[in-house]
Amino acid sequence: MGVRTGTFQHSATPFIMTELKLDPILAVHDLQASAEWYRTVFNCQSTGVHLINLVTDAGEVLLCLHPWGEHGHPTLQNPKQGSGNGLLLYFRTVNLEAIRKNVAAIKHPIEEDIHLNPHSGCREFSLRDLDGYFLTITEYHNY
Repeated sequence: MGVRTGTFQHSATPFIMTELKLDPILAVHDLQASAEWYRTVFNCQSTGVHLINLVTDAGEVLLCLHPWGEHGHPTLQNPKQGSGNGLLLYFRTVNLEAIRKNVAAIKHPIEEDIHLNPHSGCREFSLRDLDGYFLTITEYHNY
């Protein structure tokens, strides 16, 4: 795989891009409410109307949000099948404490509060988003 450089669309911010990048897309019940929740928790921006892209200050896509049942995507059609089984959204960040404070500010329930993960050796906490997807927020580390 090659590497390309350039600038982000609508920005002078330079980037280095590999030929392969994963942009997770989550099916959600209320597109606007979910977008606002993620913007608040991660202090990020969003773009789009029918597909909302949540982006970092550097212009990197964090997540994409898509309404259930629209546009004919097979795995985004039926919310009755359950959302998130077998999926863990694992966020590595240098802003663990700030993100935890954002969650506390909106009084959102926490599944596991900040603790030391004995496997990674890093502090983390876990919660579910508005659609029940399970998120773990951990201190940034290399694999």
